[in-house]
Amino acid sequence: MRKLTIGFIGMTAAALFWMVAAARTEGVTIPAPAVDAPLAAAGTPVKTAVVSGGCFWGIQAVFQHVRGVTKALSGYAGGAASTAQYEIVSTGETGHAESVEITYDPSKITYGRLLRIFFSVAHDPTTLNRQGPDRGTQYRSVIFFRDAEQEKIARAYIAQLDQAHVFKNPIVTAVTKLPAFYEAEAYHQNYATLHPDDPYIAINDAPKVVNLQKFFPDLYQR
Repeated sequence: MRKLTIGFIGMTAAALFWMVAAARTEGVTIPAPAVDAPLAAAGTPVKTAVVSGGCFWGIQAVFQHVRGVTKALSGYAGGAASTAQYEIVSTGETGHAESVEITYDPSKITYGRLLRIFFSVAHDPTTLNRQGPDRGTQYRSVIFFRDAEQEKIARAYIAQLDQAHVFKNPIVTAVTKLPAFYEAEAYHQNYATLHPDDPYIAINDAPKVVNLQKFFPDLYQR
């Protein structure tokens, strides 16, 4: 549903109203995961996590400001290499979800703490195939795990949050083994940082970074 038009030139009043009405701008206070990996020893090699939760611009923007994260990359996961292209993924028929690969230092932040941010401020995990004004399977909520430990932590955390009734509705986030991650086109990388005045970013994504600083001041970095 989102169209890549820098500045959203020519946006109708009705379209802008829908974008504002559909945006989720508040964060949610949630407990820390009861099941998590311990912090690793200093010097442990970096690890990666892949998550999907709506437009990758906002997810990337949030995790770029998380202390312990060394890189956040927009891309695609869930489909084939041959269809990992923005215009094709946007049809919603490729199996891909707009995703972000998070590279992090496990001696500074745990996988569970990354998921806590993902559920709390990065997206709404209770809406199926929709985030804000964006609709389609390419905007679904997914945790793509790389190994058994990531799967265990993700599934346990979802169960914990559902049992605590943290959200009004059940979590619909899928937990799926990562088949592959494909880096998105260059013009998608750092989009929120490079286009802070774009109405889409100002309405949908900038508040997520503000909420990161508000809810996780110990993890926020500029």
